[in-house]
Amino acid sequence: MNIHEARSSDALIVASVLQEAAEWLAGDGRALWSAAEIAHERVLRDVSNGLFHIARQGEHVAGVMKFESEDPYFWPEVLPGTSAFVHKLAVRRAWAKTGVSTELLSYARTRAQELGRAHLRLDCVADRQGLRNLYEGFGFRLHSVVQIGATSFARYQLSTAAP
Repeated sequence: MNIHEARSSDALIVASVLQEAAEWLAGDGRALWSAAEIAHERVLRDVSNGLFHIARQGEHVAGVMKFESEDPYFWPEVLPGTSAFVHKLAVRRAWAKTGVSTELLSYARTRAQELGRAHLRLDCVADRQGLRNLYEGFGFRLHSVVQIGATSFARYQLSTAAP
């Protein structure tokens, strides 16, 4: 699996992976991202700012994720420069359950280590047990559950220190 920072020319494919995941979740009664959050214009801006990364197997795009150095919305108490954050991890349905999520999370952990960040952090809607199992299986530890608006979010962290 080749994972690399997305280029501006990749914005359409990144948006399509996010839209495919959003449609699958919505079709299963578990809507996640708003249309505005995954619209091409917003994705293009984030890709242009170096935030999205793409997992490819040969010529095939298997998944994407957003990797950020700050997250004041979900983690306002975290000191700048101490953590890295994963958002919008999405895997194409054709690649589901093939280890793409694990590859993306491994890449994010390594990238956080290279940036000197002590922790890799992420969040998910608290009632997404399958997603929580994935994160916990990877080694993330539940940090806390927070209420933002009407939604509860489970916040996870992973030490980037070598085992």
